[in-house]
Amino acid sequence: MNMLVILGHPTPGSLNHSIAAAAVAALEDEGHEVTFHDLCAEGFDPVLPDGEAGRGAELPPGVRAHCADLVAAEGIVVVHPNWWGMPPAVLKGWIDRVVRVDVAYRFAEGDGGEGVPVGLLRARRAVVFNTANTPAEREMAVFGDPLDTLWKNCVFGLCGVEDVHRRTFGVVCLASPSQRERWLEEVDGTMRRLFPRRAPGAGTTPAPPGADGPGA
Repeated sequence: MNMLVILGHPTPGSLNHSIAAAAVAALEDEGHEVTFHDLCAEGFDPVLPDGEAGRGAELPPGVRAHCADLVAAEGIVVVHPNWWGMPPAVLKGWIDRVVRVDVAYRFAEGDGGEGVPVGLLRARRAVVFNTANTPAEREMAVFGDPLDTLWKNCVFGLCGVEDVHRRTFGVVCLASPSQRERWLEEVDGTMRRLFPRRAPGAGTTPAPPGADGPGA
C-alpha cells in the first residue's frame, strides 16, 4: 500500500518529529511503501506565486513531485502542532500548492468554481495527529476545534477522502517523558489498526477501524 506521511514542524527532536517517525516505522513494519516529507527540513516554499493556482499552470519540479506523491497515496498521515487553531504556515502552503485542482479535486462540467468539488484522491483514509498546549475542554468550549473542521470538511472531505481520523495529544508542555512514550505507542497502534498489512491478493481499500505554542 502506498502511504504518504507529511510533517509540518520546524524543530528537529520535537514530539511532532517523534510522532511522524513512529508512524513511518509502524507503516513500514506492516509492509507498506512510505513516502515521507518533512516540509521544513526540505525547505518547502509555502508561498503560492501568481499564476500557479489555476488549471494548467506550469508547476516547479518540487511541487509536481509532491502532487505525484499525493495522487499515488492510498493512505495519508499528517502530523503538525495546533498553532492559533491552524497548521503552521509551511503546511498551509503545502495545501495551497499541492492539494490543487485536477490533482486532488475538479469541478463538474459547467461549474466555474462556485460549486462543490468532485474529489479525485485515491486515498480513502487519512489520519491527522496534532499536538496542543490547550486542554481539550477549553479548546472545544472557547475555540470549537477549528482543525477538525479544516481537515475533515475543508480539505479531505472535498477531495474524496471519506474516512478521516484525528487525534490531538496534549497538554504537551506538561507531559512527562513516560506520557510521551505512551502517546508514541498509541501512534504505533493506530497505524497498525487503520492500515494493517494487506493479505496477498487483497484490494487497495484499507480495513475498517474497530494547541497551540511552537513548543508543542
